[in-house]
Amino acid sequence: MYTTTNIVLFLAIIAIPALAQAGISFAYNKYKKVSNTPKLSGFEVARKILDANGMSDMDIVTTGGELSDHYDPSRKVVRLSYEIFNGTSIASMAVAAHECGHAIQDHENYFMLKLRSLIVPVVKLGTAFSYIVILIGCLFELLNLVYIGIALTGLGLLFQLITLPVEIDASRRAGVQLKALGIADSKDSSGTKKVLTAAAMTYVAGVLSSALQVLRLIMMFQRRD
Repeated sequence: MYTTTNIVLFLAIIAIPALAQAGISFAYNKYKKVSNTPKLSGFEVARKILDANGMSDMDIVTTGGELSDHYDPSRKVVRLSYEIFNGTSIASMAVAAHECGHAIQDHENYFMLKLRSLIVPVVKLGTAFSYIVILIGCLFELLNLVYIGIALTGLGLLFQLITLPVEIDASRRAGVQLKALGIADSKDSSGTKKVLTAAAMTYVAGVLSSALQVLRLIMMFQRRD
């Protein structure tokens, strides 16, 4: 029974993020082929949103890779992948607007974004040492140390839980801006919503996957106990 449950959890940990990633890839690939109505590039969309929200001095630059777009809060820069920066598709519009949503969060001192930035160093350090602590606990048969290691892996789950509302709020802000500034018509709005919803599902999947991983570790060592 335990073995079957453990295998199911392991497969779910792999499958859930993979399915979510497939969803965003499908939506992105579909809407990157559809031009947005005003024929605005991702850069132009971002510039309009930032200017309208009192951030006309904020830079928008290109970054390498696909779907590597992000807002850099430390340098106050919106970084868009080449395809998004130059593209005039609905996907480019959606992604650019989403990253501007993060810039607006930072500009307005959105609490959850600040909290996420604050805990990043702790999460990185804790998760980096978590499996080392678990291994040492196993080698020396120190179950309490094993559970400390599992608690450290839980920092990753905590980070995912904080990230989820940050990403959902950024997408909400993106939709509001596109509508308020008259950038997107009904066709564009429908497409951008689908792209952003698919992207949000990757973060939901991250939460579920992290939670299942922590549960799997607890079940494994409860059995050994």
